[in-house]
Amino acid sequence: MPGTEVPRETSGVLPTELPSTRPRPEGRPRTTPSRPDGAGPVVDCAVYVDGRREPPVEPHEALRAAVDRGGFVWLGLYAPTEEELGTIAGHYGLHPLAVEDAVYAHQRPKLERYDDVLFMVLTTARYVEHDRLTATSEVVDTGEVMVFVGPHYVITVRHGEHGGLADLRRSLESQPDLLCLGPSSVLYAVADSVVDSFVDVATAVEEDVEELEASVFSPERTDDIGRLYQLKRELLSLRRAVSPLEVPLEKLAEKQIDVVPAAMRSYFRDVEDHAIRVRDQVSALDELLTSILQASLARTSMADNEDMRKISAWAGIIAVPTAIAGIYGMNFEYMPELRWRYGYFVVLLLIVTACVLLHRGFKRNGWL
Repeated sequence: MPGTEVPRETSGVLPTELPSTRPRPEGRPRTTPSRPDGAGPVVDCAVYVDGRREPPVEPHEALRAAVDRGGFVWLGLYAPTEEELGTIAGHYGLHPLAVEDAVYAHQRPKLERYDDVLFMVLTTARYVEHDRLTATSEVVDTGEVMVFVGPHYVITVRHGEHGGLADLRRSLESQPDLLCLGPSSVLYAVADSVVDSFVDVATAVEEDVEELEASVFSPERTDDIGRLYQLKRELLSLRRAVSPLEVPLEKLAEKQIDVVPAAMRSYFRDVEDHAIRVRDQVSALDELLTSILQASLARTSMADNEDMRKISAWAGIIAVPTAIAGIYGMNFEYMPELRWRYGYFVVLLLIVTACVLLHRGFKRNGWL
């Protein structure tokens, strides 16, 4: 089995032969590591036996030590390049297609099985704090965590500026009973942490939705279309991270998988339940945003109609003196009342009376 194969090299140097990968289309973005200068891809590497962390061991010796001691190794990587992950993949016997996905990232959440090795992709999410939501605000920042699970190892590959697993590792090390269940316990902990972060993000986004709802239905006239559309787009990123996760978690909870003991299925079932709840919450928020957006558009349309009524009413009032003045402004010699002494005052009185009556009529009908 490739997952339990112990390397033959004894010189302490990892093999440099890279697994072959299928060609990528031109223009496919490659992962650009954002690590400090001189930092390698390995964040942490430890061997666990009976749920306890063993003394430090070099990454190229960890798998052999884990097999000899009957434990497993947890190798944590951050934004590895193709060459870096290819070297590790040759040592652990990882499938080239899974390695390709882990290097290039930008994958949807999924679970794949290669012989006795599981490969799971999870999208991480983080709420971006902001003083006020604008039409260009970033609300949800996403990253990725890939997990390789073999009989004697688990390899986590992280992309993005958030979603670090150091705290998760320390928390898991304080639960030796859970670590005793093998590498799948790490997969469970990572999935549970990711889903919990979804809950936090959804709760924070809900506050933004409530703020926009209050703004849309406030007495003041506001323009919230841009903010609503931006929040809806940001919520779509969270929805893409949550929705596809249900099927992989269901497989882990229900199907018999060699590297997932029966005792772990209930744990994955609990994570699946949380993921479904978050999915429903995100769907509800999306539907609420759609309703708020429609209400905002309706209010905008009503405000425009109200403005048009006011403009039309004032245009009707102004039409009266314009018509009278236009008629008496004609250069005809013979026109009625041209030489009447009180004609000018009567015309002014007529204009004022007509305008007042029209204004009262429009006011009574709600046009002004």
